[in-house]
Amino acid sequence: MTDTANADERQLVRQGNGRKLLVGRKALEQIAVIVVLLGLWEFASRTLLNPFWCSRPTMIAERIWELAVSGELWIHTSTTVQEAGLGLLLAAVIGIPLGIGLARAPRIASMFDPVIMGLYGLPRVALAPLFILWFGIGLFSKIMMAFTMVVFIFLLNVMEGIRTIDQDHLDLMRSMRAGRFYLVYRVLLPAVVPWILASFRIGVGLALIGAVVGELIGASRGLGWYVESSGGQLDTTGVFTGLVVLMILAMLANQIIGFAERRVIKWR
Repeated sequence: MTDTANADERQLVRQGNGRKLLVGRKALEQIAVIVVLLGLWEFASRTLLNPFWCSRPTMIAERIWELAVSGELWIHTSTTVQEAGLGLLLAAVIGIPLGIGLARAPRIASMFDPVIMGLYGLPRVALAPLFILWFGIGLFSKIMMAFTMVVFIFLLNVMEGIRTIDQDHLDLMRSMRAGRFYLVYRVLLPAVVPWILASFRIGVGLALIGAVVGELIGASRGLGWYVESSGGQLDTTGVFTGLVVLMILAMLANQIIGFAERRVIKWR
């Protein structure tokens, strides 16, 4: 029995080391792709294209350093992150329970389906001027813009996640006199959590878009405001700097959610 336990333990260690090697190799491959793309961009801007139109990675890196030293990078980045993050969390807080409730009440969901899909198909960018009129140019209007971009993602994904639950599984658990909380913990959560994490992964980019759109319409700080201000001054490097910082934020958020997703899949 001891030899068997030791063999199983060694097998688990080997599997863990194998996963770490795969993750490390994947990270190196991703970094290599980014380095190659930046190198091609730098080469093209020096030999084929006028940097006025597309800037250069080295010029963008210099601008990021200047903004970091002056403190402007933190001001603009923290503003946009706060707007997008609060909008994303608000969408999760409202969208997840609403999706669960509609999935558990299919008749009501069927009644409201045309309205939900109509609102979901409405271009939220067109609502930005109204949000500025209703909520002003402060933080709340940007949060609401990010919220409207993401809330339907949570709502629809959670509804679909609950619909994929095997009804026979639920009937079996009920026949064994499983309580409501036990069903939620053992059946509902394992089925819905991956859909929620997928919604967060999709919603990060949309929340950033919502925050930036709000800043483009009316703001005094933020990465969207910095991009618009730079574009008004024909500062291509400034425009690309704001876009690159937004891309970095989205990439970091995606990595964090991916880590959480891997932990959840391991738990499942």
